[in-house]
Amino acid sequence: MSTSASIAQALNGIRTRIATSAREAGRDPSSVGLVAVSKFHPQSSVLAALEAGQRLFGENRVQEAAAKFPELRERFPDLRLHIIGGLQTNKALEAVKIADMIESLDRPALSDALARAADRAGRLPGLLVQVNTGDESQKSGVRLEEADAFITDSMTRFGANVRGLMCIPPHDADPTPHFRLLAGMAARHGLPVVSMGMSADFEAAIACGATLVRVGSAIFGARPAHA
Repeated sequence: MSTSASIAQALNGIRTRIATSAREAGRDPSSVGLVAVSKFHPQSSVLAALEAGQRLFGENRVQEAAAKFPELRERFPDLRLHIIGGLQTNKALEAVKIADMIESLDRPALSDALARAADRAGRLPGLLVQVNTGDESQKSGVRLEEADAFITDSMTRFGANVRGLMCIPPHDADPTPHFRLLAGMAARHGLPVVSMGMSADFEAAIACGATLVRVGSAIFGARPAHA
């Protein structure tokens, strides 16, 4: 388990790399947000990151987020939580209640579930459409051939709550073409948020226009063995 000091040191290092990458791309470093991906890591690690100034976090599982974040949000009211993993429709209500943004809108059934959940909860988080840029059958995300239509439908249905797009490129491929594709698609639809890039490739993502990068292991260390 990472110590508070090592998490703070890692965060500083990542922030420096983000700023450097942004400047090299001719961009303002403040245009790139850091989502600290705390999935499988304990609440104490999230607290260490909060104490080091981090406020934006990403979790894959709604139940895990619900167990960790409400108490922390009481202490740090400016904390922001993104759900970044594939979202089951039966978890939509809990996600709508707890998240500030859901990054994994990827199918009509989930749109329906989120609309119902928003009616019940009286709120709707920001939404990112997840695009399966590699058309990988085992991965979440709307397929490329359906992406433009789904994005348009989502914007019609949810309006300004649809903030942008997210992708996870194929693990064994050069991510740059996927990053360029996603950034171009977001620009075509007039969407400001482009969530792409993780610990191993976030600098390439920033060069291609990422406005959010999702970094986990480079901050919190390897996942706990039981995860």
